[in-house]
Amino acid sequence: MTINEYQQLALRTLNPALSEKDVLINGVMGLCGESGEAIDLVKKHLAQGHPLERETLAKELGDVAWYLAETAHAIGYDLETILSLNIEKLRARYPEGFDASASLNR
Repeated sequence: MTINEYQQLALRTLNPALSEKDVLINGVMGLCGESGEAIDLVKKHLAQGHPLERETLAKELGDVAWYLAETAHAIGYDLETILSLNIEKLRARYPEGFDASASLNR
């Protein structure tokens, strides 16, 4: 499956009653919420001694992907374009790969 096929399949479960504005709001709020659930699993592992629940974390990352697909759709982008734009930005910032100095002095 390609990333754009994923987006098309994921958007089949988008609430059709939402306005364009509400899709955007739901998308960015969902990104924050699901990211919070992911970090909570890591926090419990690192700070509280729980075993890392890898499968649960993987499912939360899937939820992050769903909200990313929704948010991209809300602003008129497909996921392939979003990811390509990110790679272009990273290549410009770190043309030879990550560099701590470049990170500190950007």
